[in-house]
Order: sequence, then C-alpha cells, then structure tokens
Amino acid sequence: MLTPKPGILDIEAYVPGDSHGGGAGRQIKLSSNETPLGPSPSAVAAYREAALNLERYPDGSARDLREAIGEVHRLDPARIVCGAGSDELLSLLAHAYIGEGDEGLYSQHGFLVYPIAIRANGGTPVAAPETAGLVADVDALLERVTAHTRAVFLANPNNPTGTYLPYEEVLRLRAGLPEDVLLVLDGAYAEYVTADDYEDGSGLVTDTANTVMTRTFSKAYGLAALRIGWAYCPPGIADVLNRIRGPFNLSAPSIAAGAAAMRDTDHVAAAVAHNTTWLAWTTREIARLGLAVTPSVANFLLMHFPADGVSAIDADAALRARGIILRRVGAYGFPHALRLTIGTQAECETVVEALADILAQGRGRTAAR
Repeated sequence: MLTPKPGILDIEAYVPGDSHGGGAGRQIKLSSNETPLGPSPSAVAAYREAALNLERYPDGSARDLREAIGEVHRLDPARIVCGAGSDELLSLLAHAYIGEGDEGLYSQHGFLVYPIAIRANGGTPVAAPETAGLVADVDALLERVTAHTRAVFLANPNNPTGTYLPYEEVLRLRAGLPEDVLLVLDGAYAEYVTADDYEDGSGLVTDTANTVMTRTFSKAYGLAALRIGWAYCPPGIADVLNRIRGPFNLSAPSIAAGAAAMRDTDHVAAAVAHNTTWLAWTTREIARLGLAVTPSVANFLLMHFPADGVSAIDADAALRARGIILRRVGAYGFPHALRLTIGTQAECETVVEALADILAQGRGRTAAR
C-alpha cells in the first residue's frame, strides 16, 4: 500500500474563508481579509496587456517585479525572492531549514500555514502561549527554544487576532534566539499598521544573516486572485530559495500586475486610509453592542461572543442567512469568536446593523424563558 511520508497525515488541511453563504441574493463576503477597494487600475491594465502574450514563458527571475519592490521599499532587488503568494515562500523556508527531528516555533494563535509547513517537512510544530491580550509573548517563545529549534515564525501583525509586536520586542526576540535559528517575520498586513512603534523588519533583515521578511499582494494591493508574494532575505537565504523554488513560479501577468500595483502608491494609501477609518468605526460600534473586540491594527477584527448569550456559531448562522459571510476561527483556538474583514462603508454598516438585530433577538428569547 502506497503511503505518504511520516507526519503528512497528521496535517489538518488549511480551510480558507468561505466564499458563499446560505442567504439568497447578494452576498457580503468579509471572510478573507480582502481589500474593498479592489486592485489598482494600472495593475488591471498591466495584467490585460500581459495576457496578449500567453504563449511565452514568464521571466523566471521576476526581475520587473523585484525591481519595482526594491524601488518602492528601497531594498536590494537581488535579495528579493518572489513566490506564488507568501504561503509558497513560507513553505519553501520550512523545506530549506526544517527536517526530521527539527522543531518550528510559532505563537499560539499564529497563522495555520506555519504548523502545516513544519509538519510537511518532517518537523514538529511548537506553539508558545500568548499574553492575556492575545499578543505574541517574546519570553514564552524564547523559553520554548531547544537544541532542535530551526525556525521561528512570527506573523506581525498576527492573523486572526490583529495584534502586533512593537519593533523593540522583535529586536529582543532576534537577540535572544541562537544564531542558527531562522526568524521569519510574516508581514502580510504590514501596510495597514499606523502605530509609531511598529516596523516591518526589513532593517533587521538587512543587518542580520538569519532573518527573513515575507509580504503579500493579496491584502492591501487587492491581487489575491493572482497569488503574488515576496521575501526579503539575506543573500545566502535568497540563494537557497532560488535553488529550490519552481523556475517559473509566477505567471507573466502576475509579474506585470504586481509591478504596476507596487508602483501605484496612491492606491495603496487610499486602501490604508479607508481601513484606518472603518476599522476604528466598526470596532467602536461592535463594542457598543456588548461584544468584546481584540484591538487590531490590520484590516480585520476579532469579536468574541459571551458563553451565556448568542454564540459565535449561532451568530454566524444568522449572518449567513442574511448573506453576510464572516470567518469562523475555531481552528485557531477561538470557538467563541468570529473574524470580520473591514469592507466598504455600506458593508460595515450592514454588518453592525445585522449584529445588533441578532443580539437583540437573542436577548429577547433569553428574557422570554
């Protein structure tokens, strides 16, 4: 009987946010942290132009995209590696540096791709508890480093909590790790952060030989369908990733659209400004309904339902009946919470109105008993 390598069948497959709910008519999809502003028009134009030459192989080095990223972020393009979403790059890093008997470390409620990538390469996932505020705990992470630890994965900001580590804490984490342990800073939501004490970690990558920063075009840039990610690496790690990635892991239209999107800084700024406004409004309004909300710096928020009222499962079902799709996060260790992406103004207002009605109905049923 044909069987996979040990550990593969121990992996719980990643389940993305739903795209379709149970309600009739128009669906409001707020389950996958996509930008409500969509992609840059210049990115769409570049994609269409590239689609006229689909018979040609893409540039295997994604040079135009790497140069655009380097230009905007003032980084060396030679140290940038592009991938089919940051997920591919996270998996490649695990493939390169984690093997049988090794351990990969991450924060308790970190991105579910981390344990998948670790197990897929024969390693053992190790989760460190977070603070009471659902923030990654540097001391807890360092306490769980062993002689078998090969990599630490840190989503900053984190998904699904929306919390972040100040840069001083990131520096403390790197300083406390052994030199032979890779630190992966996953900045999928970095564009949205406006806090003064936050940095994406690119400076740490520049200054060390054992730190990598990964980023994505799926969120603020509105190109989730194209699967574009990039990593900024020390030269040695960039060389390793280029040796093991697929030779044409990005399509030509993706390269062209990504480069155009990166250079359209006004569009990204508009997406961030919209999010800053409506994240604050939605957080405030949901809190007024009596639900606890974890403070978020990303383009989503985590809202918690009490044990003695309308449950997260019941609220999700009621919202779906109205065509509103949020994200269940039980797999992340939050069975009593839902994650809500910040959508358009109308979508945010609709969700808050629906939640107010659902919670009021729940209180009415409880009072009638």
